[in-house]
Amino acid sequence: MASTAASVVQTVTSKTEENNTTKESLKPSKPTVSQIFKTLEYGPAPESPDVAYAWLDDHHRSFGHFIDGKWLNPEDRKRYDSRCPATGEKLASTVQGNQEDVEVAVSAARKAFVKWSALPAHVRARHLYSVARHVQKHMRLFAVIESLDNGKPIRETRDCDIPIVIRHIYHHAGWAQLADTEMRGWKPVGVVGAITPWNFPLMLLIWKVCPALAMGNTVVLKPATYTRLSALLLAEVCAEAGLPPGVFNVVTGNGAFGHNLATHPDVDKVGFTGSTEVGRILRQATAGSGKKISLELGGKSPFVVFDSADLDSAVEGVVDAIYFNQGQVCSAGSRLIVQESCAELLIKKIKERMTHLRLGDSLDKAIDMGAIVDPSQRKSVDMMVQEAKADGAHVYQACACMPSTGCYYPPTLITNVQTVSKIVQEEVFGPVLVVLTFRTPKEAIALSNNTVFGLGASVWTENLSLALEVALSIRAGSVWVNGHNLFDAAAGFGGMRESGFGRDGGKEGLYEYSVPAWLTRPRPVALKDFDAKAFGKNVAPRPLNPSNSESHVYNNTTKLNGQDVPSIDRTCKMYIGGAQKRPDAPYARAVVNPDNKTIGQVGEGSRKDIRDAVEAAHKAFPGWGKRAAHNRAQIVYFVAENLELRREEVASRMSEMTGKSLEDSKLEVDLSIQRLFYWGAYADKYGGTVQETNLYGATVKVHEPVGVIGIACPDNWPLLGFVSLFAPAVIRGNTIVIVPSEKYPLSAVDLYQVFDTSDLPGGVVNIVTGSRDHLTKYLVDHQDVEAFWYFGSNEGSRYVEHASAVNIKRTWVNYGFERDWADPAQGQGEEFLYHAVECKNIWMPMGEIFAN
Repeated sequence: MASTAASVVQTVTSKTEENNTTKESLKPSKPTVSQIFKTLEYGPAPESPDVAYAWLDDHHRSFGHFIDGKWLNPEDRKRYDSRCPATGEKLASTVQGNQEDVEVAVSAARKAFVKWSALPAHVRARHLYSVARHVQKHMRLFAVIESLDNGKPIRETRDCDIPIVIRHIYHHAGWAQLADTEMRGWKPVGVVGAITPWNFPLMLLIWKVCPALAMGNTVVLKPATYTRLSALLLAEVCAEAGLPPGVFNVVTGNGAFGHNLATHPDVDKVGFTGSTEVGRILRQATAGSGKKISLELGGKSPFVVFDSADLDSAVEGVVDAIYFNQGQVCSAGSRLIVQESCAELLIKKIKERMTHLRLGDSLDKAIDMGAIVDPSQRKSVDMMVQEAKADGAHVYQACACMPSTGCYYPPTLITNVQTVSKIVQEEVFGPVLVVLTFRTPKEAIALSNNTVFGLGASVWTENLSLALEVALSIRAGSVWVNGHNLFDAAAGFGGMRESGFGRDGGKEGLYEYSVPAWLTRPRPVALKDFDAKAFGKNVAPRPLNPSNSESHVYNNTTKLNGQDVPSIDRTCKMYIGGAQKRPDAPYARAVVNPDNKTIGQVGEGSRKDIRDAVEAAHKAFPGWGKRAAHNRAQIVYFVAENLELRREEVASRMSEMTGKSLEDSKLEVDLSIQRLFYWGAYADKYGGTVQETNLYGATVKVHEPVGVIGIACPDNWPLLGFVSLFAPAVIRGNTIVIVPSEKYPLSAVDLYQVFDTSDLPGGVVNIVTGSRDHLTKYLVDHQDVEAFWYFGSNEGSRYVEHASAVNIKRTWVNYGFERDWADPAQGQGEEFLYHAVECKNIWMPMGEIFAN
């Protein structure tokens, strides 16, 4: 029996083995390691969406606003479906808010601001630290939600976006702790309206929320329409972390809804990241409102490769620069500017690398590129590529694999383009790289700066001396050496020119969410009938009518041997390019004192005088900006020395002109001399610092000059106001076109000879006299003026902010409210330096010894 049983078992076992062998033979054979290296084929490595789906299901896949620490889902609102770009799957529906919802959210933030801003710095730091810890605990949920909602690869959200988010919260918990000491003399703005884009939905909102909360502000956030879910998740996590109700509020809606938030009268600050076109709209919509605003806009960043670069590293850099996040990055290195001697080889290497890029589902950990955020965006990208092709460009597209369905676009390389081609000049916001070549470093710099943008750039070379010189010469807010798209909470990110103004991150970012402690939020009277086209109109002076009793008296006599004789006419000229120049139109403006007597005349400036002055300032800028800071300081001290030599003369003229007592006029001259010394001292003490980022290397913040600055001076304190504005601008390397006091310009005119005898180079300071608003109009409208400071009327302030939107000028206006220029808190200090410099962060890696 035992023998029979054994034979049966053996028979069954042999049959089972036979069946298993048959099944195994039907299975596809596993590739060997050598075959994998030849084919580079990978199986999927999916990240499970279960935790994200569970969170969505917890909310029945339907979301309202998050206001005052709780969910608010108002009735009778339209809904918007959030979909996964990779699959088209509906993730959830969200509410489309209206004006009533804005009112509720801003009211909650205003109420919370009272207590939040009064909390001790340490308590705010504890709150932010708690938020950081809770986000860290839920980081996998955040990574999956972000990948599903945006379409970017899970590797990017998991390894880049969310770690940077957490780093920012921790970093700003530190700034909250130090706010009372490191930001002494500054206070929170109030309620911040933050509007953020869809390309980095969570990361870019954190860049605004963190410094705002650290400085004691409260926030109402409107995330992008396409990508709302991670912002709503963050709001819930902040509540879980114990953040007080109303401190952070999230509202959802369309573009018009965002406009309503930005223009709400109780929103004190607008922080926007998005397209340049929308940035212009917001700048104009908030003009003259007294709101603070920062704009982080588009870019067309150069990726400069010299023949001394490690070309293989540069190829990987290209992948990080333009194919990271499907090219949907404002600082994407979309212009490859390569030295002719290595261009052919580099392009060949890039094409080869493109063939190995894998496109696929955003939750697949084995892919390199995900989906474009929305079909409309994909259509926009393809339209620009096809236009370039029709214009004669050579278009190369390749990848290892790409799904047949979903919102995907292949990595693209475009050659045979011109510097003026649309594809070269305009932002594509997709995985599209254009190629230009150069021969010399000067040509590389010229090509890099041949753009209206100025957000980011990278320089690739093993020659550090060359890298630094080029990095300093490129006009961009961030310049990476042998790298691209590196971000850290300790280094501010933001642009120049039409890439916007303001910084996110670093100490420099805190100033965007604070104001000088003495300043009350300006709330100028609304100008309902404001006509921008009519602003600044000016009619040239006419001869006096002797029959008009209200006419001023032309004081044209003097005493000679005891007799009244006609005085010799002295009409002061303009000061342009270091020389006195007659106005283009031969008109003069009478300077009248309080006794209604004409005590002198100055030239009546016009558009052509502004044109000449701006040209002179531009000509002087390169040399002045590169002068040693010590040399600039010596010149400003020399101006103070020569002004003191003419103290009695200047004070006497000021007294006669303004009606001030002689003693008060002498005091103003003395204060002006002190202020020149103050700014002379800062000429070599505000150059920048080393930022403590996570980079293995050095991240150096450089305070660069803004460029050519236009300035319109106030009427009160005609000398001190003039000095307080021109000095901080020039000591930081800017050149200026300045309009002195309209009523009392002779105090500025008296400085012509002071400048001439103080070794001030021609064109650094250009003075155009006349109607302040008439000249302001042409300065603000001038495309080659990088910034404008205006201290005049409410109407003029509104015009300056409105007109500045054309080329996104930086502006500083007073909304018609006077300041006390004799008060050091109001007439000098870090506020002036903030407006006089651009922050550039240069990232320089190292790694010859320990990194390897």
